[in-house]
Amino acid sequence: MARRSKGGHPVFARLYARVAGPALERAGGDKHRRRLLAGLSGTVIEVGAGNGLNFPHYPPQVSRVVAVEPEPRLRALAAVAAHRVAVPVTVTGGLAEALPAPDGAFDAAVACLVLCSVTDQRAALTEMRRVLRAGGELRFFEHVQAGTQGKRRVQRCVDATFWPRLCGGCHTGRDTTAAVDAAGFVLNDLDRFRFPDSGLFLPAADHVLGTAVRP
Repeated sequence: MARRSKGGHPVFARLYARVAGPALERAGGDKHRRRLLAGLSGTVIEVGAGNGLNFPHYPPQVSRVVAVEPEPRLRALAAVAAHRVAVPVTVTGGLAEALPAPDGAFDAAVACLVLCSVTDQRAALTEMRRVLRAGGELRFFEHVQAGTQGKRRVQRCVDATFWPRLCGGCHTGRDTTAAVDAAGFVLNDLDRFRFPDSGLFLPAADHVLGTAVRP
């Protein structure tokens, strides 16, 4: 949920924490979060931690998580969630485009449903690369650009009109996989799927779950 404004999107934050987040978990979001974090170890920075839905899914091999969240209400909820899990989690304010961490400080970075809403996706990914050690992993679970031209036109239309204003700055049609590659990461595993898979076309249903490495 990271974004440029320190004030955030308070109305959307309330709706996400109370309605959208729980609904996505019931639809299977928890399963994808577990896949996203499986096998991680060492120190991790999570960018745009929201209200802490990932925290219970970090494996015990993770020694420390620094969870960055700029939106005050979600950050407060994340701080509460951090006390309920075994893995040590420190919740802090900060922007995806200017992460509060030194160069090469982490073994892994996690971006979960956040690169759709950052103001500057390239800057955010550059920052994640900066704070990772050489050989460190980027794990990402994001909704992305659709696979057909017709669906992409719909995404461009909703992104240019009402969607970002209603959904906390979210954009449905970003080509996030290409952006990860352009930021200097080496892409490894990629899984493309629809979530939730309702059978209907939803602008934000095309997702990717992937791993990339900082050379």
